[in-house]
Amino acid sequence: MADTVAATLENVSVAYGRQWALSEVSAEFPTGAVGLLGPNGAGKSTMLKALLGLLKPNAGTMHVLGLDVETAALEIRARIGYMPENDAHIPGMTAVSFVAYCGELSGLPAADAMQRAHEVLYYVGLGEARYRTVETYSTGMKQRIKLAQALVHDPDLLLLDEPTNGMDPTGREEMLALVRDLAHNKNISLIFSSHVMPDVESVCDTVVVMNRGRVVMRGPIAALKGPSGRMFEVRIKGDQPAFVNELRRRSFDCREADGDVLRVLLPAQADARELFAAASVVHAQVRHLKASLPTLEDVFARAVGDE
Repeated sequence: MADTVAATLENVSVAYGRQWALSEVSAEFPTGAVGLLGPNGAGKSTMLKALLGLLKPNAGTMHVLGLDVETAALEIRARIGYMPENDAHIPGMTAVSFVAYCGELSGLPAADAMQRAHEVLYYVGLGEARYRTVETYSTGMKQRIKLAQALVHDPDLLLLDEPTNGMDPTGREEMLALVRDLAHNKNISLIFSSHVMPDVESVCDTVVVMNRGRVVMRGPIAALKGPSGRMFEVRIKGDQPAFVNELRRRSFDCREADGDVLRVLLPAQADARELFAAASVVHAQVRHLKASLPTLEDVFARAVGDE
């Protein structure tokens, strides 16, 4: 089981005062690249900190890399690379000194830690800036150094918490390319936590979807996206809210996309002509109808709607 499962949670609950951040969560993260998807406040960061042993749950059990988090937290942390959502650098330290220090904290001898620091900084694209102090870095560079310190000790599992936060489009694509390379070419298992669904879909094969402290859907992305029905893009002329209500009355999944375009998922047994029938009921006209493929955003909308 340890060879195929990176982490498991069984009925885990975590509270901050009277507020439950995780509520009876059970989930399994297989090896490979797994997305932890959900809006801000869903409990994703709390889950990662609990898996690291940094937060003690009110109830439930957790295992990471085959080890019990309650009894082997230090051993687990030595084998995990953690990229936190918030900056955690030490003012006054150069990038190479900071990453080497993180390597020593993870158990590497000083000389090995320094050698690895140079290697991983070049890997993440900070080789030319490795002697600058971290506080002089841009937001995108700070994201890269957080990835470098997570990699310095050659971990068996990476926990990445919002790794593209604050990055411009070019930096975001470069960060995603690094994460894809780690998962698919370097064969490092990772849990990619994000609220940005296209980022998760571009890196991960499997996803755990969270909302309000609960797991609402999980499984391979390809399986979750279909074949539960057929997706259509629809644009009408007329009373769109009334049209949406009529679609939902007919038990069709419907959500707004860009502008006045609706994305409608028809059950496998339904016919597209029912869209015209629904428009006729509310005295609207279908002006655009195009078959589409389900996206991870559609999966998430369906999961949250089903909760």
